[in-house]
Amino acid sequence: MGLITRLDRIMADRKMSANELAERIGIVPTNISRIRTEKINAIRLSTMEGNCDYANYL
Repeated sequence: MGLITRLDRIMADRKMSANELAERIGIVPTNISRIRTEKINAIRLSTMEGNCDYANYL
């Protein structure tokens, strides 16, 4: 069972682009796209932590 991402919903609620989120958490926009579409096999804990920290920050 994989992670179910709600990144699209969070980004839409906050009117945020993939480029803006990627810049804020320090990864490339391509990886944001892969996370959003769940086309990833693995994710670094630091990336996951950055997403969670940013989601809780706003």
